[in-house]
Amino acid sequence: MELQKIKNIFRPWGMMMIAIGCLMVFAAPTAAQTAGDPAKAQMQEMDRREMQLNNTLGEKGRPNDPKRAQAMMDQVSEDFQRILTRHNQLVRAIAANQPLNYQFVSDAMSEIKKRSTRLQSSLKLQKPETTSEDSKTESALNGMETKDEMVLLCKQIESFVKNPIIEKPGTVDAQALDKARNDLQGIIELSDVMKKQADKRIRK
Repeated sequence: MELQKIKNIFRPWGMMMIAIGCLMVFAAPTAAQTAGDPAKAQMQEMDRREMQLNNTLGEKGRPNDPKRAQAMMDQVSEDFQRILTRHNQLVRAIAANQPLNYQFVSDAMSEIKKRSTRLQSSLKLQKPETTSEDSKTESALNGMETKDEMVLLCKQIESFVKNPIIEKPGTVDAQALDKARNDLQGIIELSDVMKKQADKRIRK
């Protein structure tokens, strides 16, 4: 795994773009870009997305609540930021020539799973079918070193955040959307199995 390459992917300025890009899951394709001032066009696009997110959150029979929609967007942004923070901590742990702290691994996996599961719900990225993937994931990881599992998880997170649906607002791509679902599900399954494994090592 090219650790430096992965570190460079998550630049601080990218956080806002990721948070904004996530809202595309709720948005319909724009028929045409607003002519004239690009800044004005961007602001109108953001307003449109916020309205659509608000409509998605509105309960039947109740008026839409802008505060609720804003709280949801703030939560999505926070969940992304914490997943990326944990990702960077894992990268440093992989690169360090030191024994792993399995309590750290357990805590990191717990948070990654919790926030990824919430993103899955918030962004409507649940896999349409239910499967027994957990057992398959555990079997696939059997015999792997913990650091190798961490490398696999970091790659899964990288694949998700670099998906065109997430990275580039305005992208409409059914295959990319399906891949985003699969990647996020993979993050949840990997982090769940790795937490269980770390907890077993802690109890030894």
